[in-house]
Amino acid sequence: MRMSASEVYEFIQRIGPLIVAEGTRRGYKVFSTVIAQAIIESRYGQSGLAKYNNFFGLKCGTAWLLAGKPSVNMQTKEEFTIGKLTQVSAYFRAYPDIESGVRGYYDFISTKRYANLKTATTYEQYAQYLKVDGYATSSSYISTLCNTVKSYGLVAYDQGLAPVQQWVIGHEYVTQQDLNVRSEPNGPLLTYEELTEDGKAHAFIGPSGNAILKRETRITVKDIKSTGTCTWLRIPSGWICGKNSKNTYVL
Repeated sequence: MRMSASEVYEFIQRIGPLIVAEGTRRGYKVFSTVIAQAIIESRYGQSGLAKYNNFFGLKCGTAWLLAGKPSVNMQTKEEFTIGKLTQVSAYFRAYPDIESGVRGYYDFISTKRYANLKTATTYEQYAQYLKVDGYATSSSYISTLCNTVKSYGLVAYDQGLAPVQQWVIGHEYVTQQDLNVRSEPNGPLLTYEELTEDGKAHAFIGPSGNAILKRETRITVKDIKSTGTCTWLRIPSGWICGKNSKNTYVL
């Protein structure tokens, strides 16, 4: 099931601050990759395992089971051989609430095996350490994590900021008013002829000869950048302003 952009953003806003708070308390410097783990391991909080507040695919281990701690048996797929997925049955940890689930993740990586994660200073390094430490069997785990961090602007959490973007790369939105199209963020205005064919079908020529994208045009976000007070969205035809300090132009 495809998640809406608002549902994705809501999940990130819900779990992100919890990860930052717990990770900071324990001395970690990178949080974006952990948020990315929660996104892909729990399918934005919608997986069967997420119902048990396990957002990180945490398996039990013998000690957990012998102690009689809460667990659930579920089917999962492992990539023991590159390119080949094998379905297996495994016991996973279960938690009473999302806060306990986040604490459980940091408990899980507090062993000597994952000690290098505390030394990571970039999201790429954290992702690489996870793979080296054997956190997941997927051969594409590093690239999947890093692409998720970039797609949702999660690195802002590593900089002590909450993500300011309300858009997700690859998702569709609708313009709320007529908008100029530029060659780059805050760059030169594009002419009508410089737009893609689809862009031309949803634009008109402005008074100064520049292209203007019509209100209520459905657009697909390809990239996101911020300059000054404006957050810019790249669409197939160029760049448009998604919002500034006063108004939001794309929803």
